[in-house]
Amino acid sequence: MKVLKFGGTSVGSAERIRNVARLISADKGNIVVLSAMSGTTNTLVEISDYLCKKNIDGAREVLNQLEAKYRDVVRALYSSEEYVAQADGELARCFSRIRDIAHRAFGADEEREILAQGELMSTTLMYLYLQEQGKNVAWLPALEFMRTDANGEPDTHYIREHLLPPVAAQPDADLYITQGFICRNAEGKIDNLKRGGSDYSASLIGAAIGADEIQIWTDIDGMHNNDPRFVEGTAPVSELHFEEAAELAYFGAKILHPTCVLPAKVNNIPVRLLNTMQPEAPGTVIYNCSTSRTIKAVAAKDGITAIKIKSGRMLLAYGFLRKVFEIFEAYRTPIDMIVTSEVGVSVTIDDERNLHSIIDELKKFSTVTVDRDMVIICVVGDLEWHNRGFESRALDALADIPVRMISYGGSNYNISFLVQAADKVAALQSLQTHLF
Repeated sequence: MKVLKFGGTSVGSAERIRNVARLISADKGNIVVLSAMSGTTNTLVEISDYLCKKNIDGAREVLNQLEAKYRDVVRALYSSEEYVAQADGELARCFSRIRDIAHRAFGADEEREILAQGELMSTTLMYLYLQEQGKNVAWLPALEFMRTDANGEPDTHYIREHLLPPVAAQPDADLYITQGFICRNAEGKIDNLKRGGSDYSASLIGAAIGADEIQIWTDIDGMHNNDPRFVEGTAPVSELHFEEAAELAYFGAKILHPTCVLPAKVNNIPVRLLNTMQPEAPGTVIYNCSTSRTIKAVAAKDGITAIKIKSGRMLLAYGFLRKVFEIFEAYRTPIDMIVTSEVGVSVTIDDERNLHSIIDELKKFSTVTVDRDMVIICVVGDLEWHNRGFESRALDALADIPVRMISYGGSNYNISFLVQAADKVAALQSLQTHLF
């Protein structure tokens, strides 16, 4: 049994829903995880924003436009009036739910309930279409098995315990359809796995059932060796180690959500990245093996702020780094890169919400310099320290680029460079020329 996840662009229109239906019907017995139709989640966020501001009329106007869009999809998707009526009825229930929420005191719980309607609508459209095509399709409501614990982390025991029985109860199903992204929290309230969470859903489901493979279908043919938006001549990477994929996902490769990797890695389940528009393309397979002595890919993470913390007290002193890290911990601000010297430490962050307070605290015992509008460029591959020359190839590629920080040795799989945003494209292009 495989788990197949399709993103919003893959089910973004009636034509694309039909295309996905053809793809998933080629093999029986798999679980299919769907995101909301492209644009839907953003629209539901907009509706929630109006409701949060108590502008019910604004919310209704946007909601009416969204409902009209779905009506058009229904009429383009189904060939029989019976299924048009059935789809209209199911979608009307979702839109009525949103309208009912609009009359309640609005808060985070209400917003999460509204956002959940996107995945419920996309899976309903696919479920009914497959039925119209004569498929024996089983419905697996994610809200009945996908759950997070009191810490907001997936409750893997609960997921497995509540997913396996309904799957086992329908052994003859051609396909099983479920929602990505949405879940319930420890209090039983509707919640979600955050943006990109459909990848996470697929990985958690794959781990729970012991899947043979997890497939992430999107609109690009695998993870490329550089960013095709800025660099010409990029190519898909045929295979990656889980650690390599995690580094690339975290540092900017948007095709895969970073959290997706861990459940599959721990359970040794391969993850394959495939293109809905080019299903014949081999894509990228991610597993616990990798080609040695190879640089695989480059990724870039924007919106980085560098903070240099310098103090004479650091010289030969213990406890200095602890004080620094405690400040970032207190303000719940993760650190991306870190380099140290005898009298200073430089770190990078991608969240400036508490920057002013952090700087105020740091200035009590150090001199602080801040550089904004920076980019982390990450070179990923087999970068074990004994593989001679790999780091020098990357450094040679950036010989004409001012580099603010270099992080090497913290991982066996990457070397990271901090550059100005203005130098990002030139750096990516030079790395492409020198490395690939």
